[in-house]
Order: sequence, then structure tokens, then C-alpha cells
Amino acid sequence: MATCVSTIVAPSNTRNSARVFTVGGRNLRVNYPGRARCMKMYDRRNGFSGGIPVSGLLEVKCSANSDGVSPYNSQGPFLDLHPEVSMLRGEGSSTVNSPRKDSSREDVSESLGAMSIQSDYNEAKIKVIGVGGGGSNAVNRMIESSMHGVEFWIVNTDVQAMRMSPVYPENRLQIGHELTRGLGAGGNPETGMNAAKESRESIEEAVYGADMVFVTAGMGGGTGTGGAPIIAGIAKSMGVLTVGIVTTPFSFEGRRRAIQAQEGITALRDNVDTLIVIPNDKLLTAVSQSTPVSEAFNLADDILRQGVRGISDIITIPGLVNVDFADVRAIMANAGSSLMGIGTATGKSRARDAALNAIQSPLLDIGIERATGIVWNITGGTDLTLFEVNAAAEVIYDLVDPTANLIFGAVIDPSLTGQVSKTV
Repeated sequence: MATCVSTIVAPSNTRNSARVFTVGGRNLRVNYPGRARCMKMYDRRNGFSGGIPVSGLLEVKCSANSDGVSPYNSQGPFLDLHPEVSMLRGEGSSTVNSPRKDSSREDVSESLGAMSIQSDYNEAKIKVIGVGGGGSNAVNRMIESSMHGVEFWIVNTDVQAMRMSPVYPENRLQIGHELTRGLGAGGNPETGMNAAKESRESIEEAVYGADMVFVTAGMGGGTGTGGAPIIAGIAKSMGVLTVGIVTTPFSFEGRRRAIQAQEGITALRDNVDTLIVIPNDKLLTAVSQSTPVSEAFNLADDILRQGVRGISDIITIPGLVNVDFADVRAIMANAGSSLMGIGTATGKSRARDAALNAIQSPLLDIGIERATGIVWNITGGTDLTLFEVNAAAEVIYDLVDPTANLIFGAVIDPSLTGQVSKTV
């Protein structure tokens, strides 16, 4: 995701009359002068659990038809160009000492307990809040794709729609109970806005304890368009890093929804740190003319999912190279409007091709050359090599402003063997 310069919890165990709860290894920092801020690699094989591809966010997925190269045995121009990568070999402080065999079980337990407490203390809390029908559908897709490390919430005025969601019942928040009586906003953004204002205390309870909140919605309707700016504003006023990721309607949805969407986006932009707007019409360039309407909407939901995941994985999944939440906040706080590109590729030059596909994505209205900050993420199978990561990185570094602030993450997903995906 690229950022451009441009003009939790103390729940309240309450329940409303509709019976919907309202509940309130190794570390390395790679500093490319004036360029990359830091790098992080993850391994999903470790079985991380949790609720779940600015700057610009780029997600790259790589697949492998190329020879696997071990970073521990590699020699050559790559290491000469980036000597800091030699730190990944496991020398020095990266060695972990196991407890002595004659140590008592008590000592080991106490040591592990202390480590656990420290880990919990340092872990950033991320919440994803889907607002309205479109936002709720996006959250549902995130859960179905087994996203980890985040807490999911859905917020709606339509109780019946919420009951069909896989989100935990205590994380389904009905807003505007008195105003809408659980029957929806009727496509009226003003009703959605007033419903959110009516339920301000419940929204504060939902946001409480978060370090970062994603507010996602499909703009153009009632609850998402009117409610998302209020919810985002509440989160930001609480000091939470707030990111909005929304879609605009397809042209076939009508002019009224398009106008309402633009008004909602204008209001949302004033209430978030970073805003990513995905024009649904641009998704049509990536599908065939025979694509069913339902599949087109599913594609829009999946783009929202990839946008959230590309950022959250960098923060939440322990990696080979550490990326602090503070680093991400430095790029995304008060960043304004941002763009996102996604690319995938297979074959010998899959990493570079995925990066090129991402920066040429139809979702990017302008080139990344104007970006002042970029967050990008590459995902590949166990055969993803450091040389491929470097190839993908150079595509970005060769285009962006030398003074741009960059954050990079790499995720190992065994199911992607032979393929690489990149999100920017």
C-alpha cells in the first residue's frame, strides 16, 4: 500500500431487546538509507492462532518453478550488495540456550511464564470492524480464509443480517436500536450516521484496548456509508491508529449510490489516519465478461480481505525479521489517502513478475513514484528464496522516491508452493 501526498477489552455484559450482545527466528532491522525502513519474514507453518495483502500496500505471492536457494549457504553478488543479510545466517545472539537437563520443572515453568507475560505485553492489538452489509461480508470472508492475529467485529442496523455471520455473537454490535429497531437503515446514510451516534458508548467499548483498528465498508448504502465515519472518528479520538478500507459501488448499482459513496468517503477521510478506496469498477478489468454478478461482489470482498491481511500480517505474525508496531504507525499515522496494488505470478521470475503486476494493478490510480511511504508484503511457499525477495524489493526501490519510508514483510505459506503473491 502506498501513501501519497494529496489534496479490547472491558466488555459490558449487556444485551438489547433483539438479543444481540453489545460488548463493550531472529530479529533484524534492515535500513536502506532513505528507503526501506525494515523487513520482516513470517512462517505460517508454526500454526499461529488468532481471530483472523500509507503509504502503499503491496502484496506479492510467489510460486516456485525455480531452484530453491538456502539463505544459509548462499554466496554471491546479493550478499555483497546487501551485507546486512548475512545476519540472517544465525550467528551470534540468535542462538537459543535450552534449559539444563537437571533444571527443575518449576524453574522452567517460571521462565516460560515470564516469557509469556512479556510476549503478551508487547503484542499489538488489532481489531477489524466491518460496518454495514458490505463491511460485514468482507469480515466474513476474512474469517473463512483463516486470518490470524486480529479480533473481528461487525456493526449493523440489520439484526437479521448479523445473525448469519460467523463472527462471535458477543462481537456483533447492533447500532441505532431505538432509531431503526433492528430493521436496517433503508439505504439512507443519515440514518446510518444517527444510528452510530446513538450507540456511541457501545462502539467505544468495542474499540477499547485496540492499538490499531481497520474500519471496512462498502460505500453507497445506508449503514456503512453513514456509520463508518462515526465509528472511525470514535476510534481515532481514542488514540487508536485508524485505517479505513472501503469500496465504491459498481456502475450498475446506480448514480444515487455513487453520489452517496463519494459523500461518505469525504466524511470518512476526515476521521481516519489512512484511507484506502477500492473502485469496484476497476475490478471488472481483471475478470471475464462472463463473470456472474455474485462473483464480482465476492471479488470486491476478497480485495478488502487482502488489503487488511497485507498490513496486519506484518504486525501480528512473529517473523524472521522484526517489524515494530511503531514502525507501521510512523508510516500510516495521518497519512491521508492511500492506494493498493495486488499481483501474483508463477515461473522462474515469479517474484519480480508479481511485483510488476502489483505496481501495474488497475487498483492504482497513479504510479508509486509519488508515494511518501510504502508498506508491501510478499507471500510465497517454502521454496521462496532470499534472492526472490530481493528481486521483488528492487522493483519497488527502483521506482519510489529515495526519501520514501518503506516497510516490508514476507510470509511463508506452504499452500503457495510454486506461486508468489505481492501486495503493495
